[in-house]
Amino acid sequence: MADAVETHARSILDANEKDLESSGLEGAMRDRLLLTGDRIMAMASALRDVAALPDPVGETLAEWEHANGMLIRKVRVPLGVVGIIYESRPNVTVDTVALALKSGNSIVLRGGKEAAYSNQRLVEILSGTQGIPDGAIQLLDSSSRDSVQELIKARGFVDVIIPRGGAGLITYVVENSMVPVIETGAGNCHIFVDESANLDMADRIVINAKTQRPSVCNAAEKLLVHEAIAERYIPRIAKKLAEHGVELRGDDASRRVAEGLGPASESDWSEEYLRLCMAIRVVSDTEQAIAHINRYSTKHSEAIVTSNEANARRFLQAVDSAAVYWNASTRFTDGAEFGFGAEMGISTQKLHCRGPFALGELTSSKYEVVGCGQVRP
Repeated sequence: MADAVETHARSILDANEKDLESSGLEGAMRDRLLLTGDRIMAMASALRDVAALPDPVGETLAEWEHANGMLIRKVRVPLGVVGIIYESRPNVTVDTVALALKSGNSIVLRGGKEAAYSNQRLVEILSGTQGIPDGAIQLLDSSSRDSVQELIKARGFVDVIIPRGGAGLITYVVENSMVPVIETGAGNCHIFVDESANLDMADRIVINAKTQRPSVCNAAEKLLVHEAIAERYIPRIAKKLAEHGVELRGDDASRRVAEGLGPASESDWSEEYLRLCMAIRVVSDTEQAIAHINRYSTKHSEAIVTSNEANARRFLQAVDSAAVYWNASTRFTDGAEFGFGAEMGISTQKLHCRGPFALGELTSSKYEVVGCGQVRP
């Protein structure tokens, strides 16, 4: 499949150009849809990375002997038929197909209408690869919401639904699906710069997390700054963010110490911007930062920048999110970066899986019990 994607790169770019012309998207949302030669090569690389990973199916998770001599073994098995509903990003088509097939599942894809030509071409290439079972990769019509309705009501035919996109899509699927759902959540991600932080390090982390690719779910949306360094740090980072084209909003304390910040409303603290926009808030200590994050975050990725190990350990332990960082950018919450080859998304729920959702999480388990005539007394 990786070879086929590279061979047909020109036709993929042509299909993507049709999508770009008809989408009407701009800025960061257009970037989510855009394919380039480098991004296609990254797709092929992800396919090869997944191919090189150990096959999870059949892995023995635990094994023990009953007192009567029976052997009890817990092994990984595929989930079955996986349905994924997603928006914009054509690379999701490739990543999710790779993971589903590697873990022994078939996959039903329902992409966004803005990426219809790109997804169609990619599925033609992937499903046409020698050795792919007929029907293992299915692409649903994206021109109507009827296909979403059919997929989320297909209990008995589909084993799990994975919604990947904005909060509205995810909430709709969770509230209406008759098929079990694994959420891949929106990303209202935070960075807290405490009073002991190395400010040069903080600059690098904040700028990377906000500006490196603002349209993705692991980009930082909120910046919390300890009050002891607010007067020194907020004007400094605000200037640098503004130079990168970031629109800035802030609470009253932030706006008193730095120019160019618009007022942040209550709704700002829970919004996932997905664009070059960031809200800044001054907090009194680590506990207030943790309380703010646990109230407003989407439980995705949060970071603390600090030289104080006690503060870091408290933050890592108390923040209730799928990935929590000490002195690193939230942009690393990604299946490939974690060594999983690719991901279905970032799960922000706690049951079945949490964090980058990859091969192991696309399996369930069953028990194989081997006896020699034992019966229960």
